Amino acid sequence: QVTVRDALNQALDEELERDERVFLLGEEVAQYDGAYKISRGLWKKYGDKRVIDTPISEMGFTGIAVGAAMAGLRPVCEFMTFNFSMQAIDQVINSAAKTCYMSAGSIAVPIVFRGPNGASAGVAAQHSQCFAAWYGHCPGLKVVSPWSSEDAKGLLKASIRDDNPVVMLENELLYGVPFEMSEQAQSKDFVVPIGKAKIERQGTHVTLVSHSRPVGHCLEAAAVLAKEGVECEVINLRTIRPMDIETVEASVVKTNHLVTVEGGWPQFGVGAEICARIMEGPAFNYLDAPAVRVTGADVPMPYAKILEDNCIPQVKDIIFAVKKTLNI
Repeated sequence: QVTVRDALNQALDEELERDERVFLLGEEVAQYDGAYKISRGLWKKYGDKRVIDTPISEMGFTGIAVGAAMAGLRPVCEFMTFNFSMQAIDQVINSAAKTCYMSAGSIAVPIVFRGPNGASAGVAAQHSQCFAAWYGHCPGLKVVSPWSSEDAKGLLKASIRDDNPVVMLENELLYGVPFEMSEQAQSKDFVVPIGKAKIERQGTHVTLVSHSRPVGHCLEAAAVLAKEGVECEVINLRTIRPMDIETVEASVVKTNHLVTVEGGWPQFGVGAEICARIMEGPAFNYLDAPAVRVTGADVPMPYAKILEDNCIPQVKDIIFAVKKTLNI
């Protein structure tokens, strides 16, 4: 059992050790060991050159990181929360994402932007949006969204080794959650390929597609529905861009029903993209009912706990959507 926090820490430690061009920068990442203790012990081990505390200036330190990547280093740029990446969205999209294309492939920007994304608990509207659709919209970026410890470690290592800019959307509420981690996943060579979804549970009646924390909700819903004789196939996307639509299509061909689940807003969301791709592709003819989206509510996140709970997809919402789709 390894927590997501420790899995990310292992990945950073191994990659800092493996390649001296890799360095970490962000607010509180050095002496303080990271706002969420992801970089615990790394400053003591690697020193000021490799683990760099920055002022509270996303626009500034993201620009420094992107420039360093253009000059041949491999920065890992941590945002204390992805909501603060909006301060630096110009650097992320206009400088990092577009440079390889605009330079006809002659300038690579190997950089990882990482930090907690989506709703936490009790932090209200300005700290609770999901950026999967925002960044997944932009050509030139790769976007990954881990659920388990294995996802977190493997995707972070793959992202650091990738020559393209990668946005890694973690989840603050998962950091302390322990997951089983295989022997193989604990080795220094373990990576999860970017762009490959994972089937977390096999099923025959309905396909549930999700990413990040809602994957856990889907598995809980599947366990409840299994007692009623409904077998859900649960797909953990892991990567938002490039999206592994083939795995989803193959599952829909098998189950004939599709429900997407995400914590983000409904309009132009990840679920909307999956539904459109399925409709445009060969799996559409296998659907026996319209695809259904389960999403966050279409409002800024309220502060009150009971309202917050009603704004985030819960297990009961997924069960309701599945029953509606299967007409039971």
